[in-house]
Amino acid sequence: MSEPLLQVEDLKTRFYTEEGVVRAVDGISFTVEEGEIVGLVGESGAGKSVAVSSILRLVEEPGEIVGGEVRFEGELLVGFEEGPDGELRQRDEMLSNAQMRKQIRGREIAIIFQDPMESLNPVFTVGGQLREFIELNRNMGEKAAEEEAIHMLREVGIPEPEERYDNYPHEFSGGMRQRVLIAMALACEPSLIIADEPTTALDVTVEGQILELVDDLQTEYETSFVWVTHDMGVVAEICDRVNVMYLGEIIEQAEVDDLFHDTKHPYTSALLDSIPRPDETVENLDPIEGVMPEAIDPPRGCRFHTRCPDAREICTRVHPDLREVVDGDRPHRAACVKHDVFDVDYDASEPLAEKGRREFGSDIRTDGRGVGTRTASDRTADSQEVSDDE
Repeated sequence: MSEPLLQVEDLKTRFYTEEGVVRAVDGISFTVEEGEIVGLVGESGAGKSVAVSSILRLVEEPGEIVGGEVRFEGELLVGFEEGPDGELRQRDEMLSNAQMRKQIRGREIAIIFQDPMESLNPVFTVGGQLREFIELNRNMGEKAAEEEAIHMLREVGIPEPEERYDNYPHEFSGGMRQRVLIAMALACEPSLIIADEPTTALDVTVEGQILELVDDLQTEYETSFVWVTHDMGVVAEICDRVNVMYLGEIIEQAEVDDLFHDTKHPYTSALLDSIPRPDETVENLDPIEGVMPEAIDPPRGCRFHTRCPDAREICTRVHPDLREVVDGDRPHRAACVKHDVFDVDYDASEPLAEKGRREFGSDIRTDGRGVGTRTASDRTADSQEVSDDE
């Protein structure tokens, strides 16, 4: 079996603030094969954008990649080893910052950001910016790069590209600007494109057009995608495999059909239950209880137990890792102790809702924290743990 195009193993990124250490990405692992679209889905604050920024080493202070490994086509983009003094240090084979700029970013891995107005310079024409990008990354002359830029504008559905080439970003609609960013990403014929919620700011009609365009271009160019989103509808439409993130961790991983029709983690089920369906009529949607805790102070045990309808007392004590929970040819992993593979007597453990009613007269999970919330002494211990890790 061939090696994956992109391989992420135990990636960790932390932000060091005055309030404490934010574990924004806390040990995630996933792969991307050639020609497939892999989804990274979860609520705001789950760590999705930090994760993809870490892959390209675009994390800025006070953030720092502190562990794990990222390989792209065999090249080590991120890699650490423990030195003689016990401190983590970069491995010698890891690409330098100069090599990342010249060999990887743009040329081999491109990224499409959420807001095109933050990516396009308002004082330069759209065509000029696209042409310059092509010149720098494909070693073309100005005339050849201009012709290629016009060709890419036509490829992504910009009408009259020769005339629109000299327009400024403000003269394009939001959907058209997003098409320009897709053209820029495809212009250097990368093997992988990271799309960081590129359709979030678009209306549903334009979003549908962009998704259809991406699907067509992905087929034509055989480009792989990592698609970051909080929209399960987008995931269902374009993704081949899905990674569900919660509070810095991947908590479910499966092919898209399996994830939707045979969900194995309560958080994924809650995400699906909270969105409207065209084939059902309901009076009220079923939102997820509470709010996501802060990554600076994650709950003990399973990080979702403070909002989970299936949570039991054992969930406050056992921090589940991602394990295979389905027998079969297609991998389906989940981090939930209710599955037999964890062997922790989940069924014998008392449900947290019952425990709350028995001890306090109500379900104490209503604020999204509840049982398992950590004390100041717990946080002190965790700070020591972080220091020991480093």
